Amino acid sequence: MDLEKQKHAPVYEALQRLRRQRVVPFDVPGHKRGRGNPELVQLLGEQCVGIDVNSMKPLDNLCHPVSVILDAENLAADAFGAAHAFFMVGGTTSAVQSMILSACKAGEKIIVPRNVHKSVINAMVLCGAVPVYVNPDVQPRIGIALGMELSQLEQAIHANPDAVAVFVNNPTYYGICSDLRAIVNLAHAHNMLVLVDEAHGTHFYFNDTLPVSGMAAGADMAAVSMHKSGGSLTQSSLLLLNSSVNEGYVKQIINLTQTTSASYLLMSSLDISRRNLAQRGEVSFAKVMSMAEYAREEINAIGGYYAYGREICNGTSAFDYDVTKLSVYTRDIGLAGIEVYDLLRDEYDIQIEFGDIGNILAYISIGDRIQDIERLVGALADIKRLYAKDNTGMLSLEYIPPKVVATPQKAFYAKKEMLPLEDTHGRICAEFVMCYPPGIPILAPGEIITKDILAYIRYAKEKGCSMQGTEDPDVNKLNVLTED
Repeated sequence: MDLEKQKHAPVYEALQRLRRQRVVPFDVPGHKRGRGNPELVQLLGEQCVGIDVNSMKPLDNLCHPVSVILDAENLAADAFGAAHAFFMVGGTTSAVQSMILSACKAGEKIIVPRNVHKSVINAMVLCGAVPVYVNPDVQPRIGIALGMELSQLEQAIHANPDAVAVFVNNPTYYGICSDLRAIVNLAHAHNMLVLVDEAHGTHFYFNDTLPVSGMAAGADMAAVSMHKSGGSLTQSSLLLLNSSVNEGYVKQIINLTQTTSASYLLMSSLDISRRNLAQRGEVSFAKVMSMAEYAREEINAIGGYYAYGREICNGTSAFDYDVTKLSVYTRDIGLAGIEVYDLLRDEYDIQIEFGDIGNILAYISIGDRIQDIERLVGALADIKRLYAKDNTGMLSLEYIPPKVVATPQKAFYAKKEMLPLEDTHGRICAEFVMCYPPGIPILAPGEIITKDILAYIRYAKEKGCSMQGTEDPDVNKLNVLTED
């Protein structure tokens, strides 16, 4: 990384030049630097709406960058150790989908862990790729899905030598990391690309004591959520490429779906945040790790909760752990994670990332302070004292291996009928069902609806999880394939 060059932020600097020029706008957006929408200015401020502008020659164009955006992308590639970086303004969802659309054509196989984000399966609906699922092991105490077991991947590769790519989470939402270097070596030995979802792994690139990053491990592509741990604005992301991938083709794939009206607010936030991480990331993430470790110790000292860390690593399916993640198992105090999530928000004005059946995740990043950690720990102690109860009868598994009988695309576009939940047992699901976050489908198109899955859906609804993916907004009915 060239630290001298990393001091620059080309998109941000170009916007600053534009602001000083006081150009009269006869282009879009129609609010004309906010003059046409005073309430927008009141909400966001003149500094913000004043640079909410359209593409123009001095500002380059994201669809075909040749100047300041290209310079900013090259600086991002340098900072992240990639051959090329694309600015993505449709979130990491668009980066993940661009990876899969670039690697897979209709009918081609891709090996994926089933505990992927919905964007992965959505991409297969779009392009017609055929998933070969590697069902992850489940951590026996806390019920969460682990990473990709190398021996299971090897079996999948030998059973499907015609697969074109392997997809890996690095890390999972809970912080679990697979043996990424070994996976890359194995996949490349069989001429398969490796695609890495690093929605929660931006910080891996800026501190060597954290798990290995996708680019450092030799992966071909990685989707990186700069707006999560990297500090940029929500919806801004990066798609990183190694030299093994045709940059021009990937750009064409991106332009199939990405907007032609890219937000300069998002792009400048990527530019500034990359500069910040390049200059201060190592120190910043060392502080984040320290805060997370302190929080783990304090929460575990309360009793009843289990804030897990590197001790759950097993050398295979949990090869490493992201210690910045503050994942806490709550079932032993008789409360589902979503119940603790709701109590923290409603009674203590603390908003955490998510709660599910048995866990919560408090996302700790470069913007947190130790006094905020103390407040969270105190609130959790209070919740245990006031609300703890017997946990008899509570579900604990966060992941139920599915039975796949049709490709996502075939099932999604097939003839279907909507039935009440209780009448869907044994039928083939034609839509998604998930708690969001984390956005890992409980059911995806093409999977058999089992009694265990139906029980999980009812339990998640009862506990207050935010259910998404179904045509029926109340998730009382499901679309299933017709039986004719």
